[in-house]
Amino acid sequence: MAPRIISVANQKGGVGKTTSTLNLSACIAEMGHCVLVIDLDPQANATSGLGLTPTPGTSIYRALLGEGDIADLIVKTDFENLHIIPSELDLAGSEVDVARLDDYLHCFSNVLTSVRDSDVDFVFVDCPPSLGILTMNALTASDSLIIPMQCEYYALEGLSVISRLLEQLRESGANPDVEIEGILMTMFDGRTNLANDVLAEVQKFFGDKVYDSVIPRNVRLSEAPSHGAPIIHYDRHSTGAKAYMALAEEFLARAAKWKPLPRQQEPISVTEPAPEQPQA
Repeated sequence: MAPRIISVANQKGGVGKTTSTLNLSACIAEMGHCVLVIDLDPQANATSGLGLTPTPGTSIYRALLGEGDIADLIVKTDFENLHIIPSELDLAGSEVDVARLDDYLHCFSNVLTSVRDSDVDFVFVDCPPSLGILTMNALTASDSLIIPMQCEYYALEGLSVISRLLEQLRESGANPDVEIEGILMTMFDGRTNLANDVLAEVQKFFGDKVYDSVIPRNVRLSEAPSHGAPIIHYDRHSTGAKAYMALAEEFLARAAKWKPLPRQQEPISVTEPAPEQPQA
C-alpha cells in the first residue's frame, strides 16, 4: 500500500511533539517497517534528536519552492529502517516565501510524489509548534494527524482549536479525507487527580481516538535527545521506552484496519550522513 503520511502537531509547545515523533518512529522501525521522519520544524529538534547536525541546504525549504526533488534530501540515520529529511534554521523563511506562491497550501503535498512512490511504509511529519504555513501544508498533505497533549486543562483548549482547523480543511476541500489518527496523552502522572481528570475529559469527547497508551514523565526520555538517540536505543528498559513500544504496537494494530492503497514501489534512495568535521 502507499505510505501513510501522518503529521504530529500541536500548536502548543512543550507537549512532547518531537519526542513522540522520534520515539514512535524508532519503535515502528525496530519492528521492521521502513519509516521516514520529515523534520518540518526550523528548530530542527528532530534532526538533532536522531544524531544529525542541522546543516544549511539540507532541509525541504528549496523543494517547497519547486527547486529539486525531496528524494535527494533523505538521509539514512544510524538506526535500522529509520530515515529522515533534516531541518535547519533557513526553513523558517518558507513561512514567508511559500505564502507568496499560488496554491500555497499544497506545496508540501506536491513535493511528496517521490516519497509516495517509494517503499516507505510510514511518513511522520514533525510540525512546528504553531498553526502557520508549514503546519497547514503538513495537514493538507497528510492522511491523518496525531495530537500529543500534556495532561493539563490548558491543553484542552488547544485540542479544540486544532480539531476545528481539521474540520475547516475538510469542508474547504483542501484535504477532505484528513482525520485524527489519535490523541496521545503525554507527561502523564497517574498519581495526580488533574492528570486523570484531563484524560477522562478527553476520552469523553474523543472516545476511541484517544490512545490507550499514555506517555509518563520520565527522566530518561528527557536525556535521550542530548545523546542523539531515540529512547529504545538509549535505554530500552526505561519506563519511557516501554511506553513508546506499547504505543507503537497500538498504532500498528490500528494500521491493520486501514484500506490499502496501490502504488508503484520504488526503492528508497538515501544519502549517508556526512562525517562530522573536527573542530579547529
